[in-house]
Amino acid sequence: MVYYKVLSKFYEFFGDTMTQQCIHFINKNSKILDLGCGSGIVTKKFQDYFHSKIIGIDIVDKRVIEIPFQLYDGKNIPFNNDSFDVVLISFVLHHTKNHELLLREARRVCQDKIIIYEDLPEGFFPKLFSKLHGISFAKIFQKNNYYGSFKTGQEWKELFNKLNLKLIFERKIPPTFLARKLFVLEK
Repeated sequence: MVYYKVLSKFYEFFGDTMTQQCIHFINKNSKILDLGCGSGIVTKKFQDYFHSKIIGIDIVDKRVIEIPFQLYDGKNIPFNNDSFDVVLISFVLHHTKNHELLLREARRVCQDKIIIYEDLPEGFFPKLFSKLHGISFAKIFQKNNYYGSFKTGQEWKELFNKLNLKLIFERKIPPTFLARKLFVLEK
């Protein structure tokens, strides 16, 4: 958690940027699930900006900000079908072993949109960044040897299509040399 505290200003800035990028996709007073909320810093930014009812879930509690939170097993999201207007998945999918299962669960609990931020291994520097990010996250946070599973934009689109998730918006996000993207999906 020291890591999050040290980089909290970065996460706050990024949270502010993310809310602006999502302004056309999230209504005020929405019910939002932040899947893999980590520190809770970005979660709190979405809660405040959209005046939303938001809950964060994660496989471990690494919050440095008090937000509504629930632990979960990483497989079964502990909420009923259509419990949320929006599911936010911010730089989480590449840390999971089963993208399809997690997206199926997000689709199940979502009424309207799934918003995904993801690192893409497209190009020399993004591939290097993805590899280093996967290793450091596994060693520092997860205390294991699973270095993540990064997909290209095309691979994500194929999975979204397979799951009958309609891609309504995509955009490269800064810093673009890292090949990061925002995907907005509808059920």
